[in-house]
Amino acid sequence: MKPFVKRSLIVAAILAGIAGVSATAIAQGMGQHHSMDQQKHSQHMGQRMEQMQKRHAEHQAQLKSALKITASQEAAWNAYVAGTAPNPPANAPGMAREDWSQLTTPQRLDRMQALRAERDAAMAKRIEAVKTFYAALTPEQQKVFDTQAHGGMHRAGMKGGHRMGGMGCDGPGAKAG
Repeated sequence: MKPFVKRSLIVAAILAGIAGVSATAIAQGMGQHHSMDQQKHSQHMGQRMEQMQKRHAEHQAQLKSALKITASQEAAWNAYVAGTAPNPPANAPGMAREDWSQLTTPQRLDRMQALRAERDAAMAKRIEAVKTFYAALTPEQQKVFDTQAHGGMHRAGMKGGHRMGGMGCDGPGAKAG
């Protein structure tokens, strides 16, 4: 074999080895970076959940004071608080983002449908807790509840009226302003 060809093959083999090692190092670095992003995201979500729970507890304390809950209503109040407590997002303990990329379109659709069913079940639980508690209130307390609690709708993006396509709309008869 000619010396030039032999040297070229050796150089090519060395470069291929370097490229393979570099690609592995880059992939590992990206994996570590992605892992760090996931950790930051998890920490951020945990902090947001703590803040939401704190605001919810403060709101509940104000509401309880405004309603002047009696001793005979305490059990209904406790059931209401337990039934309306903020829950972590349905997909938090479930699938990570990269897991979705491994699914086929029909599998993704099935997963989305299952998540929606979980959210609907949680909403039904909240609604039942509110209705049960509301029934335990006196008419005067119900008026206070109607103005103070908003039935949880302010947390669902329904402040001041319906939302349609991101545009605020105060419903039928609303005056254009």
